[in-house]
Amino acid sequence: MENKAKISVAIITKNEEKRLPDCLKSVDFADEIVVVDSGSSDNTLEIAKEFGCQVFSEEWKGFGRQKNSAIQKCLNDWVIVLDADERIPPETRDSIFTILNNPTSTAYEFKMKHYFGNRWVKHGGNYPDWHIRLVNKNYGEFVGEIHEKWQTSGTVSKIDACIEHYGFSDYADMLKTMNEYSTIAAKELFHSGKKVNILTPVFHSITMFIKIFILKKGFLDGLDGLVLSILKAGGSFFKYAKLIELQKEKES
Repeated sequence: MENKAKISVAIITKNEEKRLPDCLKSVDFADEIVVVDSGSSDNTLEIAKEFGCQVFSEEWKGFGRQKNSAIQKCLNDWVIVLDADERIPPETRDSIFTILNNPTSTAYEFKMKHYFGNRWVKHGGNYPDWHIRLVNKNYGEFVGEIHEKWQTSGTVSKIDACIEHYGFSDYADMLKTMNEYSTIAAKELFHSGKKVNILTPVFHSITMFIKIFILKKGFLDGLDGLVLSILKAGGSFFKYAKLIELQKEKES
């Protein structure tokens, strides 16, 4: 299907040599791909250049500002904003072409199809999990250091199409990410002035587990569902436990 609108793709990276090639292959229809890297020590930069991407190296500024930096470097108004572990299937590409031939909104949400290894995780709130991935860069920006959100002065519509997300290769990979993200989230809460007590980590972790594993039926995904529920609950626990740690350091 022919697309009249020019499309850019914006990707932020750090040490993504394993996942980046499949991401770039899935967006070979784009008129331009911009990669903003934050200090990769593997072959990420070489891979991006081999695919013909516009490559920039910048210090890490947080997810929101880093993605904004990549978007601002794009020449076209319409930008697909992806992480290196995300893929655009052919049928979703065709949906994007159809939309951009007659756009009615300034940003579009897609259903995220999350994979754990090569296994599609369907429950626990993982599907459909709507996220904005197609934006007109003139009408908004990302906000937030972690779990960033697109804020637009225009309108947002849903596209009934999926983007594939290969976030974790195994349980150890998820554990590593949980630790990193909980540290970032704790610092963000600390700088915002959030105050918590010793019961906060316990309450939030128990609530998170019940929400994902029971209320959102994560148990239907078997062991994967159990592990995901425990690790997300653990992420919530350590986010607030690390916040308490930061509070004590400030007081000492």
